[in-house]
Amino acid sequence: MAEQLDNSFFVFSKPASALPQMLIAGGLGLLMVTGIVLSVLAGNWPLVTIFALALIGIGVQAFYTWDLTRKMVAYKRQQSVAWETALPEIQRQNLNIQVTELAHILDVEPEQMTDLQSAYIVAEDLALRQIQQEENVPLLRNVSIAGVPFDTVLVRGSDLICGEVVFLVAPELKQEKIDSILHKAAAVSEGVENMNLGLSVRLMLVLITQLTPEDERYLRSTLGTDRFKGTPVDIDIRFLDFEVLQRIFVTE
Repeated sequence: MAEQLDNSFFVFSKPASALPQMLIAGGLGLLMVTGIVLSVLAGNWPLVTIFALALIGIGVQAFYTWDLTRKMVAYKRQQSVAWETALPEIQRQNLNIQVTELAHILDVEPEQMTDLQSAYIVAEDLALRQIQQEENVPLLRNVSIAGVPFDTVLVRGSDLICGEVVFLVAPELKQEKIDSILHKAAAVSEGVENMNLGLSVRLMLVLITQLTPEDERYLRSTLGTDRFKGTPVDIDIRFLDFEVLQRIFVTE
């Protein structure tokens, strides 16, 4: 059994509540508003400007205090999730399944399987780099939650996002594949709910494509809500072009 990822580095004390700071900011804001009203009544417009600028400053400070507290709470939630590294055997099995499907579609010769495996690994790596760039939060790769393996997992606010990567060279995503991913997401959702972490599970389906524009439009048209019915989690589908990913991260 894989060892659970070490969370011991997060031994910080619970961050102070933002409530006192917000109450102080509210009180100061009320004083500023009162000052503005009295200054208007007195016709002292320079003092009105000073109070107004001070009120804006208090509002900005209050927003940043709230935002920082929210991020720290989300980080604590992330560290409290029972992550487990996916076993190498599981990772190898998933890779072989994906590559075998691609080889069947592309009619690849056996001696070319190694090259196809390398291409898939590169594509997945570049796609996850792009997702991290877009989300601007740390993500974990090849981990299991509640015993269910996913290609990547990240926490954004109160959302626990489980990501699955699929490489498509034909404008078709089989329903069996979708059903398998939805089943995994439902199992994680139930497990996380039992942990009482205050997190909502979302599914991110990352589709790496190597298609013509016409084929990609057709693929998008086939991924309607009816193909994902019955799932208890929200779904976010990301389309990433393999050639574009290579231009972004590999070539200049």
